[in-house]
Amino acid sequence: MATRITTYSALRASSSMARVPVFRLRSTVLIFASALSAALSGCRAADAPRVATAAADPVDDFGNRIAITKPPARIVSLNPTTTEILFAIGAGGRLVGRSQYDTFPDSAKTVPSLGPALRPSVEAIVAAKPDLVILYASEDNRPAFDRLRQAGIPTVGFKLDSIDHFRRDTRLLGRITGDSARAVAVVDSVSATLERVRRATANLPRPTVFIPTWEKPIIAIGGGSFLSELVEIAGGTNIYASIPTPSATVTIEDIVARNPDFVLAGRDRERPIRALANWRAIPAVRDNHILAFDFDLISRPSVQLGAAAVAIATLLHPGSVR
Repeated sequence: MATRITTYSALRASSSMARVPVFRLRSTVLIFASALSAALSGCRAADAPRVATAAADPVDDFGNRIAITKPPARIVSLNPTTTEILFAIGAGGRLVGRSQYDTFPDSAKTVPSLGPALRPSVEAIVAAKPDLVILYASEDNRPAFDRLRQAGIPTVGFKLDSIDHFRRDTRLLGRITGDSARAVAVVDSVSATLERVRRATANLPRPTVFIPTWEKPIIAIGGGSFLSELVEIAGGTNIYASIPTPSATVTIEDIVARNPDFVLAGRDRERPIRALANWRAIPAVRDNHILAFDFDLISRPSVQLGAAAVAIATLLHPGSVR
């Protein structure tokens, strides 16, 4: 059965408009997406502040100085977002290892998979003989991070939960790999598209949405996630935007009390969501007010952020972005 997509404009035109929320994202990947999931999500990201130093060397999200003297020739990137960025800035050919989740662009699939992105096999990484390892800055990855650095392998950790993280870390990866100009061009292109979407939706009504990433317990996207930022840019409001973290555990009762207009969910999630009896307390679930998006496009804060903003704006305000 084809997924039914209800748009905001159509809902407003209906005399029986019900306000609602609901959903659960494919958590395993939404991880680095900041936004994203339980086991692989921003809610588990390390909270170490990114602090500047007096020296020229920048600091990663584990709080360690990045002192790389020459562009690496053999890179292991165990983070779908940084892998995508490396290909975008022309360094994809240097990858000698990726995680099982790093499948975009298609060229990434030709890079050997070294297994999970969280709690990775240090032995598998060392066997790839990298001169740079990039990990997701989660506490789950701290032991591997420490072991790799102790082994003398340059290793950095990036959170990449927000649009600002994408901008900073893309520039930083450009600096590390020796092509700052191309990295800046990628950031500028994405930023221009985001600004175009923001201008197009600035004066439109702002429907409220609920973006879940897990069902038991219910985990919602918070204001610290790039997904919440994209909804705002696209002319909507995340009902949990006031939560500063990328994600948080919530209850059915609280969702109902906040009464959002829509649930923003991946296309494969509508049927499972409607099948959960307790979720039918949410009007949006009962009335099928679910906006279905392309998970592969919107699951991580990377070079597709502009296209993701266009896609969400098209769901919330059809025809607003051209």
